[in-house]
Amino acid sequence: MKYINEQRVYYADTDAYKVVWHGAYLRWMEAARVELTNKAGLDLKKMQDNSDVMPVVELNIKYKVSAKLDDILVIETEITEAGPTRIVFAQTIKNKETGIVNVSAQVTCVAVNTETGKMYRKLPEYIVNALKS
Repeated sequence: MKYINEQRVYYADTDAYKVVWHGAYLRWMEAARVELTNKAGLDLKKMQDNSDVMPVVELNIKYKVSAKLDDILVIETEITEAGPTRIVFAQTIKNKETGIVNVSAQVTCVAVNTETGKMYRKLPEYIVNALKS
């Protein structure tokens, strides 16, 4: 499954050097992962109600070319691995007009039970089934 969305770079997303602040990319990637999981049928609020959360435990990101004010960016997100213990997302942010890649990343999430504070040894079946469908 692949999720694609667009994001305009606003003034608040830039830093003193007039390019996108590195943390803005992370915010946009997080939003895209949430939308992808929602689209797959995993409602994060319902997961929390079941005492389950999916924190990021590993992030490998490559900043390639800085985006600038008013650029329209395309964020592509797909699941490359779902189970048995983790979910791995591949994410790319690129300029819509030029196709130049600004950022590429691999993000790994695990499932944690908030009541015990422990990571599941195996992802709950409802999570794997939703993400594989």
